[in-house]
Amino acid sequence: MAKVAFIGLGVMGFPMAGHLKLKGGHDVTVYNRTAEKAAAWAEKFSGKSSPTPAEAAEGADFVFVCVGNDEDLRSVTLGDSGALHGMKPGSVLIDNTTASAEVARELYAAAKQKGVDFIDAPVSGGQAGAENGVLTVMCGGDEAVFERARPVIEAYARMVGLMGPAGSGQLTKMINQICIAGLVQGLAEGLHFGKRAGLDIEKVVEVISKGAAGSWQMENRHKTMNAGKYDFGFAVDWMRKDLSIVLAEARRNGAKLPVTAVVDQFYGDVQAMGGNRWDTSSLLARLEK
Repeated sequence: MAKVAFIGLGVMGFPMAGHLKLKGGHDVTVYNRTAEKAAAWAEKFSGKSSPTPAEAAEGADFVFVCVGNDEDLRSVTLGDSGALHGMKPGSVLIDNTTASAEVARELYAAAKQKGVDFIDAPVSGGQAGAENGVLTVMCGGDEAVFERARPVIEAYARMVGLMGPAGSGQLTKMINQICIAGLVQGLAEGLHFGKRAGLDIEKVVEVISKGAAGSWQMENRHKTMNAGKYDFGFAVDWMRKDLSIVLAEARRNGAKLPVTAVVDQFYGDVQAMGGNRWDTSSLLARLEK
């Protein structure tokens, strides 16, 4: 059993922290900007909460963070009451936020100055993956630190991999989002075409999903897309945030991402339709408006 802190109890962090307590058997203290949510977590999982990230991190062996973006991340780690101010030498800061590779490298350096280790560890699998403890975790950092952290991370994951040095986890998550963007747009166009052609979508998917066109998105989203229901999984607002990180990194490294850039704009169209909180499969709604 380790002493663990978890900072950020959104739709992902709340269940992830719960798995660390119940499945991992760790001593978990949480912090959330909204204190009521931290209190609710502590009551549900028989854990503890603290009023600041620094206090939550005091004495912890591992400190997890899962917040919204780069600035949120800097605030809860480097701010006046940030986690790094409370962490002990030799402890590990593990960031599950989907953020930039730049901020991951920044935090790696800041942690090292305090004798603390750092792993960037963004996740994939959405809210359902977090709730079921089956997330995919893409890590960047030092190998020895990763091996020390892996058994703790596994409490909420089905796959944990070290991708390379600090920032590599975030870069891998960017690739994940690039691939998903293209897949969902292709699926949306296919379903739209099939409907216009008068085909039975269920019969079509039953056949093509067993061939080269098959994907997780097709298997898990075609029914809800066909029914015009978009309240499952990862929200459009979150995807646009992630794609903005992807496109900024592409501008830095010179990668050409024409499909990703176009799909990002398509998601902007979905937002303009009022679909900010619809899931990412709502690209079909844009075609059918």
